[in-house]
Amino acid sequence: MGPAERCDVVVVGSGPNGLAAAVTMARAGLDVRVYEAQSTLGGGARTLDFGMAPGLVHDICSAVHPLAAASPFFREFDLAARGVELRYSDVSYAQPLDGGRAGVAYRDLDRTVEGLGADGRGWRRLLGPLVRHVPGVVDAALSDRRSLPKDPLSAVQLGRAVVEQGTRLWNLRWKDEVAPALLTGVGAHAISTLPSLPVAGTAVMLAALAHSPGWALPVGGSQAIVDAMIDDLKAHGAMVTTGAEITDFEQLPTARAYLFDTTPRNLLQVMGERLPNRYRRTLAGYRYGDAVCKVDFVLSGPVPWTHPEVGRASTVHVCGTREEMARAEAEVAAGRHAEYPMTLVSDPTVTDDAREVDGLRPLWAYAHVPAGSTVDIGATVQAGIERFAPGFGDVVVERRAIPAAQMAHHNANYIGGDFAAGALTTWQLLARPALRWDPWATPVPGVYLCSSASPPAPGVHGMCGWHAARRALRAVFGIKRPPSLAPHV
Repeated sequence: MGPAERCDVVVVGSGPNGLAAAVTMARAGLDVRVYEAQSTLGGGARTLDFGMAPGLVHDICSAVHPLAAASPFFREFDLAARGVELRYSDVSYAQPLDGGRAGVAYRDLDRTVEGLGADGRGWRRLLGPLVRHVPGVVDAALSDRRSLPKDPLSAVQLGRAVVEQGTRLWNLRWKDEVAPALLTGVGAHAISTLPSLPVAGTAVMLAALAHSPGWALPVGGSQAIVDAMIDDLKAHGAMVTTGAEITDFEQLPTARAYLFDTTPRNLLQVMGERLPNRYRRTLAGYRYGDAVCKVDFVLSGPVPWTHPEVGRASTVHVCGTREEMARAEAEVAAGRHAEYPMTLVSDPTVTDDAREVDGLRPLWAYAHVPAGSTVDIGATVQAGIERFAPGFGDVVVERRAIPAAQMAHHNANYIGGDFAAGALTTWQLLARPALRWDPWATPVPGVYLCSSASPPAPGVHGMCGWHAARRALRAVFGIKRPPSLAPHV
């Protein structure tokens, strides 16, 4: 690796967005090189053996994939045709509450509405129009923010729902605690104060996907998605190098285009004074958000949730009511650890029983904590689950926590434990990483940012990389028609 080498495209970072960019470029017939600092590929979508139990693997970050079959990139890439089996639980996600109550988001909207009692009608009115037009909703949510929506009506309906649930109007339609808790729990994936527009956007889009088509778990773990992308890259002649930490531009070969699946901080480090002063100041002022402490468990049996339907969900949001979640997120935003932090739990064996090995099963969880926290809150997370699943501690065989301050050891993009590669504020969704007509392109010709720090937003959807790659194809290589992503092409 060095400046004497030449290629068409260099991609730094092999997360889903970097791989999406590389796949697009390689399919356009270009000579592509991918460099990854870690010893394994996939960024936050890796599945690894942590040595907690023989043969048992855990997803390192992302585990459940609502957008794996729904994002425009993956719809065209067609994971199923590439042998990736996506399984869907009848219960997409659940929100346990005290007293044995729970909100349950079934794939069946009607069944969900029935279970929400007095708030069922409000749930249907809020989400029904979005569920009926999920492709239009996803296209609007994951667009480049610069093009007219393909389905303007769906975009308007999405916007109305976001404004209602992202402001102090958020409780007007609800009569009970269960439905608002069910919606707020899914919005908490955004890790931000409540209510807010970014949280509401996350909530209504993911809730709509929960009902159609559902939240997918890839059989074998998130690595299955990454492996399909790597196989396609290699089939189209791309070269992939692991264990290559890029800290200076001089380490990279000469290329016509460079795409960085990194944070703005890393881009600033690598490019240095090659970037104009004003842009460097903008990147230096880019805000990183609140963080997570990741907690992995090995269990000897299922989680004994008080409400039996919660045990059918592959994803469970643990914190309690909407008011409790709002308090917990406010504590974290103020730099304090919450007594009952917002915790997301994923149980892959609900849909993939092969993940169980010799009677032991993995359980994945992360809890929201202040940025840079060094605290191991594994016991707090376990107690939070036990609140809604008495006896949970009896099935815990092993527990391993990664404090927020150590998350970047597993993925350099997780600065201070922020796996969204930047705070999800309304401004930073509009100006991510800077207020530019083409936010993926830097002022240096041929250099692009393609990570979750660029539009549309964080998530395993490949769209940040796809948007960046298509712009680079046009601007650098004069290729106006993007290549097909379909298998066997």
